[in-house]
Amino acid sequence: MYSYLKGYITEIEPGKVTLEVQGIGYHVRVPNPFEFKMDDFLKLFIHQHVREDAHTLYGFADIKEKRLFESLLNVKGIGPKSALAVLAAAKVEEIIRAIETSDTKYLNRFPGIGPKAAQQIILDLKGKLQIDTINIKSKRQLEEVEDALRALGYKSREIERVVKKLDGSKDTASLVKDALKLIAN
Repeated sequence: MYSYLKGYITEIEPGKVTLEVQGIGYHVRVPNPFEFKMDDFLKLFIHQHVREDAHTLYGFADIKEKRLFESLLNVKGIGPKSALAVLAAAKVEEIIRAIETSDTKYLNRFPGIGPKAAQQIILDLKGKLQIDTINIKSKRQLEEVEDALRALGYKSREIERVVKKLDGSKDTASLVKDALKLIAN
């Protein structure tokens, strides 16, 4: 099993790159190959997928992408091509947000993901992804606090100053109260 490979990008093609590591060129399938540049030295997190007829390497720029890819592979009916297409079309945080909020319409927009597959992804992965889900929940709460303060007539500069000081682990109502106290001081 590979964890990661460090090397130079020597070839960029649709769907894959060639990563040269100590004189050996590895074809690595990546979500967005054109985000890389020729002769870049980088670290790709690798997932090796083995079938009877092929050994394929999948590479990711960061560990969160790799973990989400592997989680998607554990969903019934989702293979590496579909999982890679999902990662190519959206950011990890957006995908997790869609799963956690049961947004099947968002998941349906990805190639190879129909209504049944979207429901299966949500069923299998909701509440189980440990990739920054806490940050996503607290970001959503802080956005709600910002909206509430705007509705009360506060200016963006005041809101930004106060929201930075809030504790994201509290519920939204408590956060709004804390924000109002901070503005009053």
